[in-house]
Amino acid sequence: MPSPPRTSRLCRGLLAALVAASVAVPVAGAAGPAAVPAPAPAAQGPLRAAVPGALAERYAATRADIRAAERAAAAHGDRGRAAALRAMAQPGRRFLSFDGRDGGRGAEVFGDLAHAERIAVLVPGAGMDLDHYGRLRGGGTALHEELGTGTAVVVWLGYRTPATVSPAALTPGRAAEAAPALRDFVRELRALRPGAGTTLLCHSYGSVVCAGAAHGLPVQDIVLYGSPGTGYATAADLRTTATVWAGRGGDDWIAGVPHLRLRLPFTDIGFGTDPVSPAFGARIFEAGDGGHSDYLSPGSVPLRNIAGIVAAAGPAALAPAGDRRA
Repeated sequence: MPSPPRTSRLCRGLLAALVAASVAVPVAGAAGPAAVPAPAPAAQGPLRAAVPGALAERYAATRADIRAAERAAAAHGDRGRAAALRAMAQPGRRFLSFDGRDGGRGAEVFGDLAHAERIAVLVPGAGMDLDHYGRLRGGGTALHEELGTGTAVVVWLGYRTPATVSPAALTPGRAAEAAPALRDFVRELRALRPGAGTTLLCHSYGSVVCAGAAHGLPVQDIVLYGSPGTGYATAADLRTTATVWAGRGGDDWIAGVPHLRLRLPFTDIGFGTDPVSPAFGARIFEAGDGGHSDYLSPGSVPLRNIAGIVAAAGPAALAPAGDRRA
């Protein structure tokens, strides 16, 4: 009997991964971050202008929300969460929004948003919540230090990310929920700073979120890195006027993810074309030899090149056309 086609074997492998994840997640996630209670944040209207006074008022209001969540975590007996929230509420931290419920949401600003000429919006992937926020904050800090004055980086943890090993991480459901919120957030930033150039930086599952939000979004560049795919066959299918970039580190495990999209009656599984493949049609930037969590590491090749894209200077090194190791 002839061996089954390669695509069929990959389909079965993806389905097997889904089943394995389904078994693992209830055990690993039984007492996850969403179990820690937090009060609803105070109602806030949209910012009308990115002027220092208005931003200071917003930062103070969200700081009060963070402190309320800290008190709730302490009363619940979660000292680790309470300590993390205490650090987030320090006077030097600046959040445009915060909600401590259901694992946590927030948008933290690095740099002077009131005077920024270049703004990067950092969209994280799976496994990100308040209990793992330090890693995301580290990336935002490193990127802003690389960019320097006249720029702002906004870390947007604006959705309920899937667990890294979970059925939800293989399907577009969470991304479909998140895309409208990301679209609204970027448009609000654009209204606040209409003259600033804005770039979306989309890590891992965050690529699926960005792709869903891309159509008509007023951004100059969309950067996909460590991406499992976007849910679209080509960059042109995103229907964006932004330049779409893609990069992948040489030691990133995401390279081994099957680039398929299975349409089932109840959901889709997988995210389709590899963004660093010629078939997708993105511009490829050199992303060094690091792993899945190394793209914004201080001093790294991908950090330097991503900062170059944000600054509109271009990356220091483009990968050769069609180089799948980018």
